[in-house]
Order: sequence, then C-alpha cells, then structure tokens
Amino acid sequence: MPQTAKAPLDADEERVARAQRLLIQLGAALVSQPFDTRTHDQLRAFLADDADDVLASLQALQRRPESELRRRVAELAGHNLLPAGGAA
Repeated sequence: MPQTAKAPLDADEERVARAQRLLIQLGAALVSQPFDTRTHDQLRAFLADDADDVLASLQALQRRPESELRRRVAELAGHNLLPAGGAA
C-alpha cells in the first residue's frame, strides 16, 4: 500500500500502525469465523513475536509531548491543527 502522507512514519509510528491494521483484520476475522484455526495461529504468533515491541513503541509515542504529537499529525495529514481549546 503506497503512503500518501507528506512525511514518512518513523519506526515507532510504523510498528504501531501495522499492528493496528493487523489486529483490526484479525478481530474482524474472529467475529466472522470465531473458530478459524489460521486466525487463531496468526493472533498467537503476533502475541508471541511482536506484541512486546509494539507495546514499547506505543509507550514511546504516548510519552511524546502534545506539541510534538500535534506537529506530527499536521505533517502526516498535510495541514495544521488548532491548539487545544479551539481558536488559534
């Protein structure tokens, strides 16, 4: 899938985004076919092999100051956000 954002994702952002897409897909698969062993195997593999790194990346992103997060969202979305509370 080509990236359309103006700025590339850093390693933590990429890891969390990929995990989020995978987990949404696996969650949907579990809802539609709750006993599919392949889906269960994929989820187990994620939890065993990738979950710790993804959680570390998520924690790193959550530690970023709000101003940095707003700047990154603006870079990725291609527009500026209003400051907290409304008008600039």
